[in-house]
Amino acid sequence: MKRIFLISALCIAVFNAGAQQPATSPYTFTVVKENTVGATENQCQTGTCWSFATVSFLEAEVIRKGGKPVDLSEMYNVRLTYPLKADSYVRFQGKQQFGPGGLSHDVINILRDYGVVPESVYSGLKNGTTEYNHNGLDAMLESTVKTVLERKLNEEGEDWKRSIEGILDAEIGTLPPTNFEFNGKQYTPASFRDAMKLNPEDYVSITSFSHHPYYREFVLEVPDNWAKGSFYNVTIDDLGRIADHALDNGYTIAWDADVSEKGFSFTQGVAVMPAEQPKKEEWWTKVHSEVVPTQAARQEAFDRFETTDDHLMHITGKSKDQNGNTYYITKNSWGTTNPFGGYQHVSRNYYLMKTVGIVVHKDALPMDVKTKLGIK
Repeated sequence: MKRIFLISALCIAVFNAGAQQPATSPYTFTVVKENTVGATENQCQTGTCWSFATVSFLEAEVIRKGGKPVDLSEMYNVRLTYPLKADSYVRFQGKQQFGPGGLSHDVINILRDYGVVPESVYSGLKNGTTEYNHNGLDAMLESTVKTVLERKLNEEGEDWKRSIEGILDAEIGTLPPTNFEFNGKQYTPASFRDAMKLNPEDYVSITSFSHHPYYREFVLEVPDNWAKGSFYNVTIDDLGRIADHALDNGYTIAWDADVSEKGFSFTQGVAVMPAEQPKKEEWWTKVHSEVVPTQAARQEAFDRFETTDDHLMHITGKSKDQNGNTYYITKNSWGTTNPFGGYQHVSRNYYLMKTVGIVVHKDALPMDVKTKLGIK
């Protein structure tokens, strides 16, 4: 995520993928497949879409597995991840990005190593505030890690790490007790994870680029991959097949994508890749023919930094426009102030061209892809 989006001042939560379309929109969408997910939320003034998108994905997993809908904490992952990111930045002597961004595997790693907690146990909001604003937090953390390197404070031991913890305690809140109560039962973060039937080993990261061998793993070269997480590499055709197979069979997808294209419009609730650049006044007055995605075009856009890891979202279903073209219903974390209650209809062509990576349950993969990747 190369930028923080300040879309809505209200942190409302609503599920409304089929809300009224804008009166001026040239698109008419029909829902084809709609998987059950939790409420739409708002990351507000933070760069934590990686946690919001992946937590939404995990909430959908709880429901898919037969559990009751549950509101999981996004900020629990943020609170535990930032010290790890600070430690990594110092160990790499500042030769990597330090900022609020991250990827879905950061949440899966926290799920594996610590567990998960409900929003009611850890909201990350302090002193009666109702909106997230991490502008000050991010500045203080970045200043601290840079000072550690400039003054070589790491040579004096680990006292500097207490400064990181102190900033996080002050700005987000101290971590919840090891034991907490939820719906009349006692849990730890690990036992709550298990009660929700969330097995971190079930989730796999997938991408599609030709500068590495297909059907093998590699560390994806994007700045927010500070944890050096590995992705399985598949062809563009299989990237599309995975999405369709997953959604058609009741699974959802955590989606990392480039959203810097003019055809990505939260206001319109649409994301498309026109084959030719429309005139400014024609962008949202008619349906445009789209580019035909190819592996070569994907790679070229990535190599030129035209495709970057801007933002993470949650793909929850499928729709079609009036011409029969396929779209993926995508839950954003910018509040509900758009025509579809915070959702967008993302064309399959946009997905194929602008996906950086996805996370899915391993059983959401087509069997032949699963076999090629050696996943059991």
